[in-house]
Amino acid sequence: MRAGIRALLEKLPEVEVTGEATDFREALRMILEHRPDVVLMGMASSGPNSLDAIARISAEFAGVRVVVLSMYADEQNMRQVIKAGAAGYLVKGSAAAELKNAITTVARGENYCTPIASSHILKDHPGQSGDSDLIESLTSRQREILRMIAERYNTKEIAHVLCISVKTVETHRAHLMKRLGIHDVPGLVRFAIKTGIVSLEE
Repeated sequence: MRAGIRALLEKLPEVEVTGEATDFREALRMILEHRPDVVLMGMASSGPNSLDAIARISAEFAGVRVVVLSMYADEQNMRQVIKAGAAGYLVKGSAAAELKNAITTVARGENYCTPIASSHILKDHPGQSGDSDLIESLTSRQREILRMIAERYNTKEIAHVLCISVKTVETHRAHLMKRLGIHDVPGLVRFAIKTGIVSLEE
């Protein structure tokens, strides 16, 4: 772990560091041993090896979420990292408060993107409020619940199909509304249709 990252984590006593790896093989071994909630991964670039590492961690350890600390605050790198399976994206040089926010956000099942990277996306794509960006910011479970809401499943039916509690469904729905800036179920349905999550023909 680089000194800068270690110094940031030392400012967060509520975050327990369970291990520190120098390469990907060691990281996999330590993840298997400690099963952390969050893996903080430093990246100099989003090359194939780094993206493969993120994808493998995400695929093999379903309960472990990856937060990437990158040198770049551009759309291409962020999209590649999120697409590979990372739940969070930070730019090196972020303050301890932002690192804490990112870790706690992804630990509770949401995604986090540094405001610096978000502002780059909005600057590069004015007028495209980025429905696709909003979709990518959702967890796979949130997208699944959004689809089911749009397909007219009620809360109890969603809970039964997904084998989760009604309260969990309600929590996911509340997070969806907050993330998308939508305040009612019809609005969620319209968003799902507009973005192609469901089709009017279905």
